[in-house]
Formats: sequence, C-alpha cells, structure tokens
Amino acid sequence: MGQASRIDSLDPIKASRVGVMQALAALGDPLYSIEADGRIEPRLASALPQISGDGLRALIPLRHDVLFHDGTRFDAAALVFSMQRFMKAGTLGFQLADRVQAVRAVGPFEVELSLKRPFAPLPRLLSAIFLTPVSPTAYRNHREKPLNDRFVGTGPYRLAYFSEQQQRLMPFDRYWGRRPANGGLMLTTYSNSTALLGGLRSGEIDLLLSSSLDIDHQRALHRSAEKGDLKEGLGPALDIGFLSLLTSQPPLDNPTLRQAIASSLDHDLIQQRVSLGMRPSLRSLVPPSLPGADPDAWPAYNPGRARSLYKRAGYCHGKRLSLPLTFLSDVPTDRLFALTWQSQLKRDLDDCVRLEVSGMESTTAYSQLDKEAFPMILINWMGDYPDAENYLSPMLACTKPQGNRCLEGGSALSGSFWTAPGLDAQLQRSSELAGPERLALLQTIQRRAAVGVPYLPVWVVRPAAWARPQLESPRFDGSGRVVLSQLRPIGPTALSPAALSPLQAGGQR
Repeated sequence: MGQASRIDSLDPIKASRVGVMQALAALGDPLYSIEADGRIEPRLASALPQISGDGLRALIPLRHDVLFHDGTRFDAAALVFSMQRFMKAGTLGFQLADRVQAVRAVGPFEVELSLKRPFAPLPRLLSAIFLTPVSPTAYRNHREKPLNDRFVGTGPYRLAYFSEQQQRLMPFDRYWGRRPANGGLMLTTYSNSTALLGGLRSGEIDLLLSSSLDIDHQRALHRSAEKGDLKEGLGPALDIGFLSLLTSQPPLDNPTLRQAIASSLDHDLIQQRVSLGMRPSLRSLVPPSLPGADPDAWPAYNPGRARSLYKRAGYCHGKRLSLPLTFLSDVPTDRLFALTWQSQLKRDLDDCVRLEVSGMESTTAYSQLDKEAFPMILINWMGDYPDAENYLSPMLACTKPQGNRCLEGGSALSGSFWTAPGLDAQLQRSSELAGPERLALLQTIQRRAAVGVPYLPVWVVRPAAWARPQLESPRFDGSGRVVLSQLRPIGPTALSPAALSPLQAGGQR
C-alpha cells in the first residue's frame, strides 16, 4: 500500500493522522467496531456496555480468548492500563478523559467506566481505533511516553519492521478472530501524488487510498475502475470541508453579513469545477450519512437573497466588502476552491463583495485557529468516531460564553468564537439522550448554527481505494477505513515488488 504521509510513530497515544489510524486498524482491535451498514459490533468486548440506571457507570464484558502479539493475555487489567495511559498521555486523550472519571477492573474480564455525565454515544467512542489496547508488558517503561517504533497489540497483523518510510505487517498466527486473507502488507511512503499514481499503474503498488491523492488523480483512477482496469472500493463520507468565519471581530461579527456570505457560495459550481464531481456538496456540519444529520440546514445558493442581505449590511451602494479568505497552500484542491469562488463572486456580486485570497501551510494555519488570526479560512474535520456529537461539539461547544461570543471551548479552537444562549446545554443534553428525541435535538442544534453562520459547509469527502486487478475490491468499515485484512489475491500472485522486503521496497520516493 502506498501513501503520501510518513508514519513517525505507531503508538496509539500519538495517533491523530489518517495514515496512522489506518495502520493501527490492522495492528490493533477496538472494543467495538462500526460495520459498513452502521451496526455496532463487539470486538474485544463480548457485548455492548451495560449502563446503570443513572447513566454514570458502564460495565464492559471482555473476550476471554485474546492474546497480545507478545503472547501475553488481554484482560481487564490490560485494558485499564491502556485506557489510563491514553487518558494521561494521549494526543487525543481528552476524548476519553473529558467523559470518563475513572476506569477500573471489577473482574478478570470486566471493566467499569465511571462517567462524568451520561454519554449515549459511548459504544461509538469506544470504537475509536486510538483506544486499541497495548500490552502492559511491552509498554511497562512507556506509561507516559510513546513507544514510537514498535506496536504490541491484539490485531490480525503484527509489526515486523518499522521505519518512517516503511512498515511491514505480517499475519499474527495466534489471532483470536478471522485470519487475514493475504500473506502480509508493506506500507510505503511516496513523496507525492504523482509518484503514487505512477506506482499503481506500473504495478509497484497494489493499493492506493484517496486520502493520499490529488483530486484529478482520484478522478483518473475512478475512470480506470469504470473501464475495469482497476478495482475500486468506496467508504462512508465522514470528512467534511467547511469555512470557519471569525464572528468575534468586524466585519464578520455582523450576523446579517454572515448570512449573506452563506447565500453567496455556488455549491454546484464548486462541485463541478473544484472537486470534479468527486465530493458531494454539503449544507450541514454533520455528514448526511450519520443519524441526526440535517442535510439542508444551511441555505442554498441564492444570489438574489445574498444581494439583499449585503445591502441590509450596508454594502452594494458604492461600497464593496473586502472579504479575506485563507486557504491551505499545501492542499491543491483548497487553492482551486479559493480561486473558483473568487471568480464566481466577481461574476455574481462584484458590486457587493470581493474575495481576497491568500494561502498558508496547513500546520501553521491549524496552530493559529484559536488566536483569532483568520477572518475566514477553509479547513476540514473528520470525527474520531462516526457520531453527530463528534462533529457538533468540536465546533460549537463553549465552556466560557460571553453573550454570543465564545471565549473558551470547541468553537474558539475551531476559529469561529461563536455561541448562542443555551446552545452548550443543548449539546450536552444531546449526548445524554437516545432515540428520536436525541436526533430531533441534534437537528435543532444544526438549524440554530445555520442561522448564526459561524461556519459555512462546503463539501463532504467519501474515501475511495483502488487496487490492482489481481486483488478483490477493497472494502471499508463504517469508520471510513479499508479493512486491510480482507484484501484477497485472486490471481496466481498479487504481490508487487515492494512487498518483497523492506530494503528492496526502496524507501521514500
């Protein structure tokens, strides 16, 4: 499998990037998995959590037949070790620590979680692959620091070789579940999308994921699959792209102006010209495939309504709004979006608004989101687990509101600094509810955000994977990752030259 990003660590406490999560999904197991049809299935757990009447305690029964790659037993003590380690030292440790007060073993194969408040999506949170347990024996001296070049977990593959450019995964012969359908995997880093595309076409690579490829290369591979030259697999659309609007400073502190901007974006044009039809338009902060989404919450493109709102805000009568937009300069599609929208606004509303575009490298941009640095910026978000809560809370939660301004919380961290009276209480309430009442409240929250326009959804990304004809079509799970253990050769051999050995694979290109 070829990919564009280097993997500098396979320790779950450092996991946050797509490529690392994909590798961990082959090397480790979650307590629960989200299937392609959305069902929640026990994996290392033997059943769904048993929740107490007050919703503050969750009892998780575990399988009895699981071994770590070092041969030691997976049990309640091992899970407690891994969870406590993750809460204390994990990059994403807040996902568990913000919700779990304590974790303890109440039997050899039973763990109890004490929750800070009732949390209905708990099984979905526990499906996150960064919570995959690790061997207490192997990580004894790394309770609070990462073990970067090893991984000792419970998954269908064990790590046989590691460098930042290459990782070799071999089947774990004592795996508790179904054995991999192939003889092993080599994950290899290439320098860019062009090199990856060439590697697949030359037979040097057997599998490519869309997350590593430029949009025009994705379309080329899609067309090749339509002609039968490649095998294509599609996963659930969980990655959203959106504009974050700085509501705490002029001019975008004016809600009428933000509503005008929301009606100014021609989603259909963006889908055709920028994403080449590969990314569906989005008018919600929650991917439409998830329960509780409101696909039409944000207004559709309406230049007449936009002009009326710009006029109400004091523009179009000889006064034109200069609207700064920052895009991620190392993401080619984002630059094309900025230039296309700039041209569209010049065509439709040139007397009212002019888009001023500038680029910034991703790492720098994300580090400045919470510093009120960008009047408007195009960013993306993929929930760490597939639930509406993990999209709304990171963007709308506010622990320190001041009127409609958020001083601390997810809204500030995402660059909008917006809130509304009672909104945070509604978010917390939505996490405590289940069934139709929860779904209705989630939709209400989205409609409130659509009126305030702290964000403007742009598109949703459906992951794809392309394999050589000698492999069966790649399959995705419900969390948006390829199930690598199900990659099955169908010819005499499907191994590329890169699969022979770490040295022969040639390193980074």
